[in-house]
Amino acid sequence: MVSDRVVKLCSESATVSSVWAENPTVAPSIIIDRLYGHYPRDRTCEPQARRQAASPKEQTDAAKCGKWGPTAPSPLFLQAFANALNCLDADPQSAVVSPPLMGSHGTMPLTVITPLADVIRHCANLIASAEKEIFFVTCVWSPSLAQKLIRGALMELSRRAQARNQRVKAHFMYDAAGLSNLSDSHRRLTPKSYAAKSVGLPSPEEIPHVDLEVMNVHTIPLGTLHSKFCVVDGKRACIMSNNMADNDNLEMMVQLEGPIVESVRDAALITWYEQLRETDAPVAGQIPSTHRTDISQDGSRADIAPLPETKQAGIASQIDPSHLPVHMPDDAHFDLHLADEVLRIQRNYHRTEGERHVDAANRVLNLATKKPVAPTGPDFSDEEAMTPYIMTETQQQVPMVLVCRPPYGSFGSRNAYVPQNEAWLSLIRNCTSDIFIQTPDLNAAPLLPAILDAIHRGVKVTIYTCFGYNEAGEMIPGQGGTNEQVATSLVDSLSPDGQARSLLQIYNYVGKDQDHPIHQSFKSRSCHIKLLIADGRVGIQGSGNQDTQSWFHSQEVNVMVDSQSICEKWRACIDRNQNTKLFGRVAEDGVWRDKSGNPGEGYSGNPGIIGGLFKGVLGMIRKMEGVGGL
Repeated sequence: MVSDRVVKLCSESATVSSVWAENPTVAPSIIIDRLYGHYPRDRTCEPQARRQAASPKEQTDAAKCGKWGPTAPSPLFLQAFANALNCLDADPQSAVVSPPLMGSHGTMPLTVITPLADVIRHCANLIASAEKEIFFVTCVWSPSLAQKLIRGALMELSRRAQARNQRVKAHFMYDAAGLSNLSDSHRRLTPKSYAAKSVGLPSPEEIPHVDLEVMNVHTIPLGTLHSKFCVVDGKRACIMSNNMADNDNLEMMVQLEGPIVESVRDAALITWYEQLRETDAPVAGQIPSTHRTDISQDGSRADIAPLPETKQAGIASQIDPSHLPVHMPDDAHFDLHLADEVLRIQRNYHRTEGERHVDAANRVLNLATKKPVAPTGPDFSDEEAMTPYIMTETQQQVPMVLVCRPPYGSFGSRNAYVPQNEAWLSLIRNCTSDIFIQTPDLNAAPLLPAILDAIHRGVKVTIYTCFGYNEAGEMIPGQGGTNEQVATSLVDSLSPDGQARSLLQIYNYVGKDQDHPIHQSFKSRSCHIKLLIADGRVGIQGSGNQDTQSWFHSQEVNVMVDSQSICEKWRACIDRNQNTKLFGRVAEDGVWRDKSGNPGEGYSGNPGIIGGLFKGVLGMIRKMEGVGGL
């Protein structure tokens, strides 16, 4: 059962964000200590000793701990929430959000499944539209197309704020581990530092109407700030999978609206931790905003023109492409309405004269890659074209929960009992029909037996991973092994003659323009999506990988959603925007092989203990330098 103490924690009226709103001069760290500092924190407790079996009683208790809006949560969702809540008994701060805001509700008007640039184009539109406040959190930040798009958005924001006679606060956080983090996990950057070429954000002189603060966050040695999200004006939040660096990754982002945004903003304040700089109050007589309207009580939005749900890929073919040039740093085209933005983005995926559909996909996927490749996959129809932006609006607001984990810098796998991990495991333990997981790498020790147990219960498990993802780093002892090693181990754990083997389906990511997976070391086609869906109705999306680092060390922010409609659209778009389902299935031994039976180029097999240690040390060095893939 959910303890009385946890129910009380979730029933309190005070949260970090509500107390801070009363006095913004107080650092969130002081508020956190005031609200939760008197509770004991056991960060190394044994999860198995505290974990409880699923029960209607637990679900009833969990239902009391959230504000669910007009839609009743499902038992599977409530059980996962209950298991996540139980972590607060050991550590009330493990949620990375004030307990009263952990369980909430909202809408998800947009899902983006696309290369990095188009995720950030949407963030750029949101940032440029801000009226009061921005929080932007990521892990790796480096000069890139994404960085230039955000830089341009801040400059556009300053121009708009000047026209309204306003000032807007912007708080940016990223992880750049260094010696300065030895004394303090949070290091505020000077304007000279964040305006330097290595970061590339605007100087105060370039954005006179934006009060920009930048923080480097890292808990030495292993507590990476791996969260990736942004919040604009406390009205819209985006939960993302991506970093801010040019790469070949397919990424995923969801936009949230409604009460759940308050939860994400609360997590942003907790992550910032230090005092926020004061700014001048908005000037009276400001010009009213013409940008996106808020959602109404029933979750509908006036700013979104109706779009055909199954024909979105064909939208751009009905308009003159010359009217919708792609938004670029040196040729900016900000959109006031989401419907216009969807059309502009989709236009870029539409084939031009002389192109096949597969050529158009190849052009987009090659945009920011270090090593562009030619298309090898078959052509496809209009109805099968990539659809980067999909409408995932629901008729009513749906239950949502933030399932996160705090940073833990110490070596070892002791900080395992956190809401993120318990929610994942709960869904796997309690689902009855199927599990879908897409992750860059999959090797977390608690996850693998849970997957096998689900298979033995008759649950179909489908796993999409990235061929060779961060292979060297995952070979080091204690990291769990490579995707290929784990796939082979899972397959070998199941009898080749029984039904269980057929219930495990493992795939390597294949780009929409390809007919085979490409090893991540070639930097041409990789996937960075982090998604788990159970029974086709409860999904968790965010920054958390299914690897040792995300399970035991990094700060992560994910959202759990209870909606069959949203999960169905996610799955359809996942398979539409990649060729993994068509060409990525691994062979009977857990290794992807071509038609001749040969492993994919770059496959390294099992290097053994000594070889793995050597490659692993090299990989960890590369990962610390930001070359590996977080």
